[in-house]
Amino acid sequence: MNKINAVFIKFILLFFMIGTFSSCEEFFNPDQDITVTEDQLYSDWYEYRSAILGLYSLQQGLVEQLVVLGELRGDLLTVTSNADADLMEIYNFNVSKANKYASPENFFKLIAATNRFITIIENEKPDVTNKEKEINNYDRLYGEALCMRAWAYFNAARIYGKVPFIDQRLSTIEDIEEYINSPGTYTDSLVIHYSIDGYRNDTIPEPVVVTLEKKYFDLERVIRYFTDELETKVKAVGVNHYIENDDNTWEVTIWSRWSYHTLLGQMYLTLGDITQSALHFETVVNNGTNNDQFQLTSAFAGNYWGNIFDYIDSREHIFTLWFNKANQQQNGLQKLFEPWAPNEYMLKPTRECVHKWETQWRGAIISYNYDDLEETETINPGIPSDFYRGYGTSYLYVKNLDYIDGNEYLQMLEHKMNEEDRSVETIMENVDTIVYKYSVGRDRFDQDPNFIIYRAASVNLYLGEIYTWLNFRDASGNITSNTLKALKIINDGSYYDIATNRTQLGVRGRVGLPGFEIQNIVFLFDPFTNEVIGWRNLSGNLVAKQQRLEDQIMDERARELAFEGERFYDLMRVAKRRNDPSYLASRVSKKYPAGQRDYIYNLLMNEENWYIHYFE
Repeated sequence: MNKINAVFIKFILLFFMIGTFSSCEEFFNPDQDITVTEDQLYSDWYEYRSAILGLYSLQQGLVEQLVVLGELRGDLLTVTSNADADLMEIYNFNVSKANKYASPENFFKLIAATNRFITIIENEKPDVTNKEKEINNYDRLYGEALCMRAWAYFNAARIYGKVPFIDQRLSTIEDIEEYINSPGTYTDSLVIHYSIDGYRNDTIPEPVVVTLEKKYFDLERVIRYFTDELETKVKAVGVNHYIENDDNTWEVTIWSRWSYHTLLGQMYLTLGDITQSALHFETVVNNGTNNDQFQLTSAFAGNYWGNIFDYIDSREHIFTLWFNKANQQQNGLQKLFEPWAPNEYMLKPTRECVHKWETQWRGAIISYNYDDLEETETINPGIPSDFYRGYGTSYLYVKNLDYIDGNEYLQMLEHKMNEEDRSVETIMENVDTIVYKYSVGRDRFDQDPNFIIYRAASVNLYLGEIYTWLNFRDASGNITSNTLKALKIINDGSYYDIATNRTQLGVRGRVGLPGFEIQNIVFLFDPFTNEVIGWRNLSGNLVAKQQRLEDQIMDERARELAFEGERFYDLMRVAKRRNDPSYLASRVSKKYPAGQRDYIYNLLMNEENWYIHYFE
């Protein structure tokens, strides 16, 4: 282990002079030799493995940026009076190049490092590019690096709309910055030598200087380029270190075949290719390695749902960036969300966000009358609130820096249900709402919540979204909808009983909520009293039924995945699918004060304003 850490220090200090990533005390020894030349790097397997760990450290550096840009621009998160100037710029969709959350620097660091690693491993271990050769651990490391690079480009393109395509020969942040700042043509500062086999510099005595034309890839081109690269170049992904470290969660803290398929599914879904997306997501949920892995079973049902954020578990987590204060691996998420010193409470849930949990009802009794719709009435409204995912796990109410306890919370909901506004105001006076998801199981000084990039519930929700729209042709040539399959995945997991013979609970069933339905007559209910207030007739209108289910799935994604960095891109994806920018604009603008709401709505009606135009 000491050798691994020493080499890793050399790698990090040589290229980026960035933070730390090790679990060994030796890593922090300032007296270690940190002088290394390129011919000394990668001389054995452990050095390759150490280098790939350095790439994960760079991924860690993107966490706050991903959360802020993926959530604050959406409808679930807003600013507090403590928000700094950078967060206010993001909130107001008026972002300067000096904004720390808008800077592409950390993306470029990761791209530069992956470029360098990929080039070296291709040169020194050329069999990684030959799919006819037997798979070994170098192939798996190569797959990890290719996934990481594709992920970096994909996320950058979702943020900026277009990104400079960095030639693989540019492998330092200085080269990349010079390339980006060049007027249009860039002369590579790297000297390239060639030989008979393409790897050694013993055949051409004079250097060949490469001139690069600066080019930008938009989101669609990024997806097409990197899905093709992953599909054609990757032989295997992820080295399983379980034998050495006895840690069975290791596989989900690195890029693996499962996160590889999830990334491809996510990119294809963003592109609008739902058929290809479904194939990759199905590979994950139907994996045959472990009947519990990535299955929505009782493992995280009910009160256990919050454990998803307390520790890493390969039954739910597909890919998670691990942090640990003891090893000086920390992030600023608690600082952004918690009101207790030394944290700064700069961001909080929106009112609409909290309502998505508090207006869920279980145990209701409704008397339906389809012959006389006006006679349909609520007999018993049931019990409000998404107890397991909402209060106490995803968010909290705080008064005078102390939690509102569960009894007060239930009293408030009961008063709201009975329309006793004065009693609600008494309880909620001087109350702050906080994001709690990144504080579960942590002390206020820890600053090390893990960051989940992919998990099982998200993949199931993606599949529900896909099956809402994915049609198939039967043997007779008739086109049939998969919408009922979407319901079975979301509601109770019964689709998997048939497809894979695995008993599951579904996304809503796992937390004890009633399932969604597809109906001709859709009754409308007051969100706070659950009384019937009207209806819609969707008879004969399949598209309207599908859009309604899609709306419900998007709300379910909000309840399940709030503050995990994907909300703005969920809204973007649906708005593009419907060719309706108002889908995003109306939802996001609702969180703004009355005097600003129309301005934000009109701004977001232009798709160009969904991106941060850093490279203009």
